[in-house]
Amino acid sequence: MKPPVDGRLDALRGSSPRLSYNARSLAALENNPRCTLRALLDASGSDKAAIAAHIGYPSPFGQSSFAFARGNAFEAMVKDNGCAELLRVLRETLKLTLPEVAYLDLNEVGGAGDNDARHRRTTEVLLEAARGNGEGTLFDHPLLHLQVGGEGAFLEPDLVAFRIDGRFYIVEIKSFPIIDGQADPAQVRAATTQASAYIIALRALLAHHGLDSGAVSDTIVLVAPKDFTNRPTAAFVDARKQVAALTRQLSRIERISDLVNLLPEDLTFDLDLDLTLPKKEQRPRRPAEELAAAVAQVPATYRPDCLNHCEMAFHCRAHARAEASLDVLGPAVREQLGGIDTATMALGLARGQLTPTGDQSDMAAALRHAARLRDELTEAYGGAA
Repeated sequence: MKPPVDGRLDALRGSSPRLSYNARSLAALENNPRCTLRALLDASGSDKAAIAAHIGYPSPFGQSSFAFARGNAFEAMVKDNGCAELLRVLRETLKLTLPEVAYLDLNEVGGAGDNDARHRRTTEVLLEAARGNGEGTLFDHPLLHLQVGGEGAFLEPDLVAFRIDGRFYIVEIKSFPIIDGQADPAQVRAATTQASAYIIALRALLAHHGLDSGAVSDTIVLVAPKDFTNRPTAAFVDARKQVAALTRQLSRIERISDLVNLLPEDLTFDLDLDLTLPKKEQRPRRPAEELAAAVAQVPATYRPDCLNHCEMAFHCRAHARAEASLDVLGPAVREQLGGIDTATMALGLARGQLTPTGDQSDMAAALRHAARLRDELTEAYGGAA
């Protein structure tokens, strides 16, 4: 018999097949840790893209076919001939002294789609290496496993390198460029956050078998094209902050019952699919207005960068705008205007139309000062015109 919380999560999802966590969805949890809606949809395995589309806010997620092909081609080039280019980069760019390195491809173990066989083989070779019998081996596309809120999730790093200075390192291969030693901070952060899920999973594997989880570095190796060429370069990226944040979020998922207990007992995100039809012909039968009302009963925390990683982002943005929430302006503005929840409230305080509480008095004074400066500049500019 399932624990009560599991049955409640199944009821939230309804008739739709369960969607499992992956590295991207785990990274999204770290990106917006305050969002109850995201936490419940992921914990229940609900199809966020289908829900968002049915209530009128489809999300144009996914890589373009061109970007997908470019990424695959770059990764294949880096790994060609037993990762010859990767080894060159590790030695020349990162100045690592590496002996002859073995290469083990775990991508085809057990045949296509046999995740259990791949995971067993991955566990076998990684534990052997951790016990000192695999010095200098690069493991291509190992399949790791992580328990998230009582559900298992398979995670697949691009590559795990063993024994760079005696530790496992996660290697992330990305097709965005590193130009003059700098890369797009948002893309680097996304890659690092995704890699943090692999670090946590690999540490859990070692700890489960009584081995030192500290043998997994919280520094990742980021491999990407150099400048405007297709020639790879690499950089070490510190992932400690993302590992710590994601670990906290995983602990929160383990306490998902605390969130579930706050919900109405009859709440469900069920799309009411006709599962007797072929998958491509299944359409939601539940009225869109009814589903939208169900979603609206769960608190959501919108941030502008949700548009980069959450299928519900357009729905949440529309509701945040309708409520004049400061969330649409980003966490920096929200933090600066502590104790003020809406743009309407901020404008009322700035214009002297609202009486501030004790906690709002300093910020209200700052807002009134900013409003006076704006009025003076507007008047002066208008007079000059």
